[in-house]
Amino acid sequence: MKLLMHTCCAPCSVYCIDSLRSEGIEPTVYWYNPNIHPYMEYKSRRDCLKEYTKSINVEAIFEENYGLDEFCKNVICDLKNRCVNYCYRVRMEQTAKYAKENGYDSYTTTLLVSPYQKHEELKNICEEIANKYELKFLYRDFRVGFREGQNKARELGLYMQKYCGCIFSEEDRYSKKIEKDMELTKSSMKK
Repeated sequence: MKLLMHTCCAPCSVYCIDSLRSEGIEPTVYWYNPNIHPYMEYKSRRDCLKEYTKSINVEAIFEENYGLDEFCKNVICDLKNRCVNYCYRVRMEQTAKYAKENGYDSYTTTLLVSPYQKHEELKNICEEIANKYELKFLYRDFRVGFREGQNKARELGLYMQKYCGCIFSEEDRYSKKIEKDMELTKSSMKK
């Protein structure tokens, strides 16, 4: 099996790579994440993944596309469904296309490790795109190793991001704090 593994970041790749290697599968890491913003976040995640893959001797391909404009154009009308309607789809489509054009017979994604992703929708999108490109989608429910992978990533000193990737997911992460800060500001203005 020649497997291309879409990879969102080094911490999420830790358990996935370890798990696949334990099965005798050697993945090639594929970075394509035009959803990650702002640029310094994109760069931090990419550079950490570059260092990590070198340190564990995993082949890695980095497809550069900091796509803030394109991302915003495609999600702004439906922010609540951005992950399923755009974010997963654009990244899996590009991964499968690259896999097909470069002699891979299968693909998977590290997004399957996160308990925060829309797992079933992601799985369905991956299967649909695999069929389109006549590839095998290697499905693994990596979520069982999420905490283990995160702990190992911390031990290794990998850059640990605080939100999924896009500017809207960052806002979601801080929504309660934003709301609290707004209330505090309003109440202090009344005094």
